[in-house]
Amino acid sequence: MHITVTTDPISMNDIETPDHNLCLYDGDGDNGLEIYFESEKNREEFIEFERDKVEDHQIVLQGNNSADYVAEG
Repeated sequence: MHITVTTDPISMNDIETPDHNLCLYDGDGDNGLEIYFESEKNREEFIEFERDKVEDHQIVLQGNNSADYVAEG
């Protein structure tokens, strides 16, 4: 699965034209995460945050297969 995020994780602004903005890709080509940034400064700040984090800030998605589960959003 290929996931594209067009909200800059530093500024929290939507990227209207991702083709014209900086990107960070983590994955193997078929499966990966593509994150777009407003500026090189935001991209570098995000990379530094990920590199220097003391605790794990990664998001873990867990499914719920129960019959009474209702997806909200």
